[in-house]
Amino acid sequence: MSSLLRTIANRVAPVLRGHTVIQRANLYAGPAKEKIGTVETIIGLSFFSMAILGPSGWILAHLEDYKNKE
Repeated sequence: MSSLLRTIANRVAPVLRGHTVIQRANLYAGPAKEKIGTVETIIGLSFFSMAILGPSGWILAHLEDYKNKE
């Protein structure tokens, strides 16, 4: 019974939604066009690590201040 409902829902849903635009990602499977240097890699990784670890480090450094708020 559930497969029947699923089949009906799959056929009726596009009609009820109307005309939708199907978006597809542009994916390329191949080597990079330009070589990324060591300095650029280090700078990029450091920014990502600071973006992730910076806020959590701030919270851990000020944990006592958060506990003492009244």
